[in-house]
Amino acid sequence: MIEKFFADTNIVLYTIGRDIYKLETARKIISTKPLISVQVINESVNVCLRKLAFTKEKAYFFADNIMRRTIVVSVDESTVRKSAEIAIKYQTSNWDALIIAAAILSDCNILYSEDLQHGQKFEDKLTPIPSLNKIGLYQN
Repeated sequence: MIEKFFADTNIVLYTIGRDIYKLETARKIISTKPLISVQVINESVNVCLRKLAFTKEKAYFFADNIMRRTIVVSVDESTVRKSAEIAIKYQTSNWDALIIAAAILSDCNILYSEDLQHGQKFEDKLTPIPSLNKIGLYQN
């Protein structure tokens, strides 16, 4: 089975963070050209503008840089419907359910995120890897 990876917003934002461990690990994940959704891009831009006080030029430059290094998938009607099923079935937030749905509909096996419960599996297919300490990409 070919593993397909999906990266959540926190992984994208760690690529510009100050925590060296998270920064290096996130950059290794992004270097594998994971899938992300337009939601991830928009959430990243929002954080850059509101929390990191980036200029619009810098925030959108960052977004463009991430889009060049990943495969961006759309969020459409089927994604929203799937996210509703997931949110109800697994009691996740709407925003987490949209990420999970986008990953599942993109045939991903792994979701890199720190927002989801360790050991949880969605639809018997998608395994979130919630801790950067456990992803196996960072070597001391």
